[in-house]
Amino acid sequence: MRYRISEIKTNIDVPVSDLPGIIAGKTGIRTGDITSWEIRRKSTDSRKKPYIQFVYTVDFVTAKKLRVKKVHGLSIVDEEKERIIAPESGTSVMRGRPLVVGLGPCGLFAGLELASRGYRPLVIERGPSMDRRIEAVEAFRNNHVLDPEANMLFGEGGAGTFSDGKIGTGIKDSLIRQVLTEFRDAGAGEDIMYLAKPHIGTDVLRTVIVNIRNKIIELGGEVRFSTKLDSFVLRDGKLTGAVLVSTDDAGDQTKEIFETEALILAVGHSARDTFSMVLSSGLEMTPKPFSIGVRMEHPQEMIDASQYGAENAGKLPPADYRLAYKASNGRGVYSFCMCPGGEVVVCTTREGELCVNGMSNRKRDSGTANSGILCDVRIEDFDSDDVLAGVRFQEKYERLAFENGGGNYEPPKCRMEDFLNDKNTKVAASLPEFAAEAIREAVPDFGRKIEGYDDPDAVVTAVETRSSSPVRIVRNGSGESNISGIYPAGEGAGYAGGITSAACDGIRAAWHIIKKYQSPIDSLIP
Repeated sequence: MRYRISEIKTNIDVPVSDLPGIIAGKTGIRTGDITSWEIRRKSTDSRKKPYIQFVYTVDFVTAKKLRVKKVHGLSIVDEEKERIIAPESGTSVMRGRPLVVGLGPCGLFAGLELASRGYRPLVIERGPSMDRRIEAVEAFRNNHVLDPEANMLFGEGGAGTFSDGKIGTGIKDSLIRQVLTEFRDAGAGEDIMYLAKPHIGTDVLRTVIVNIRNKIIELGGEVRFSTKLDSFVLRDGKLTGAVLVSTDDAGDQTKEIFETEALILAVGHSARDTFSMVLSSGLEMTPKPFSIGVRMEHPQEMIDASQYGAENAGKLPPADYRLAYKASNGRGVYSFCMCPGGEVVVCTTREGELCVNGMSNRKRDSGTANSGILCDVRIEDFDSDDVLAGVRFQEKYERLAFENGGGNYEPPKCRMEDFLNDKNTKVAASLPEFAAEAIREAVPDFGRKIEGYDDPDAVVTAVETRSSSPVRIVRNGSGESNISGIYPAGEGAGYAGGITSAACDGIRAAWHIIKKYQSPIDSLIP
C-alpha cells in the first residue's frame, strides 16, 4: 500500500536519509517495513527565526496496514486519481500536419505531446537554435550589438531561457508533475520534483531545452529555427495553411505555404509584430492588464540574514522573498521573479527600446539578490481603446528607459536613497508617475518586513515591462480562436504566467487537437 504523510518537520541539519526512521516512529512500524519512499515536497519554515525547519511530504510503501486516522497527516495515495489520462485520438482526418508556432515552454511541450502521440508536428521558432542564440546574447551583452531575432526574448526556449528558470507555479493542474518529470528527465535535476520553489537556472536550462527539442525530433516531429509565421491562409473562416518565412545564415529569405488545419499559436509575450498580424487577420483579441516597475538589488547575505536569521546564513540555499503592498493611490505593488544570487539583465527586441529582467544560474552564487518590484497597470491607463494600446504603453516606457540610460542599452540606475527622495532620477523618469509614486511608498513597508530592504545604497534599475502579455487572444472551450483551427496558448496569448503554467497550457492545446483528429499512427496515414 502506498501512503502519504505530510507535515514532517526536521531541523535543517537532519539528513534526508533519516526520514524513513521518522516515518516509522510516527506510524508505529519498523524502518525495515518501508520498502520504498519518495519525497513529494520540501519547504522551509522560517517563521520562528532563528529556529528554522524543513517541512516534508513523503510517499512511502509498506505491506503493513496502517490506521490512517490515528496518525496526523497520513493518507492513502489514490493512484487512480493521480494518473493523468490523456484523451483518445479523434475521428477526423487531418489534412497536413499540425503546426506549432514558438519554441518557448508552451510550444515546446505542445510539440512534445503531439510528437509522442504520432502527429509529427512542425514546430517553428523565429529565433535561432540555442548555440547561435547564446552567441547573439553574448554579443549584445559585451558589445551592445542587437539582433532583433536572436536575443534574450527570441530564440530556442523563449524568454524563460535567460531567467532564473523558476518552475514553481501558483496554478493547480494535474499536468504539473508531467512537466516536472520531463524537465527532470532532460537533465534539470531530481530536486525539482519536490522542492516547494524549484528552479533550474539559466545555465542548466539551456541544455534541458535542447534535450527536449531533440526528443521531439526523435518522436517524429520537426523543428525549424529562424522561421517566422508571416500570415494565415484562411477559407470560409477556417485555417487551411500558414505562410512561413525562413531566413538562412546569409540572410536570404524563403517563403512557403505550409498546409495545415491545426495551428497552436504559442508566440510568447513579446511577439508584438505577430500580435498585429493576428489582429489584422480577424482573430478576436482583447487588451489585458499587466505591470510595470523596476529591479531592486541587495546583497544576498542581507536577504539571507533577514529571512533565516544571522545564525543560519550560509547554512541554507540563498533566500528569496515575496512582498506586496497596497499604495494610497490604489495601486498594488509586489515583488516579481525574485532571483537569489542572480543579476539584472537588459532585454529588448527592437532598436531604441530597453527593458530589464532578472537572471541567475543553478547555484545562485553571484552574491546579489534582485527582484522586480512592479506596480499594476490597468486598461484605462492606456488612454486608448485600441486592442494593442498596452503594447504601445510598453513601447513608450521602454523608449524612455533607452534614452534615459544614455542611448547605448545601458539601463537607468540609481541608489535607493536617490529614488526615494529625488523625483527627478532617470529611473523615475522611465516610469509612469503613478507607478513611481506607488513603488516609493511601498519600499519603507518592505523595509519593515525585510531588514535593510530600504538601504540607501541598494540599486534600483528601470524599466521592467514584460512581466506578462498585454493582450489576450480569445479562445473557446475547445481551445480554438474565432477562426477554426487556430489554438492560442501560453503566455503570449494571455493564458499563462511562467514556465510551468505555459508548458501545461501547451499540453492542453495539443490535447484539443488530439481529441479532434486521428493520429497518423492510428489511421495509417503515410
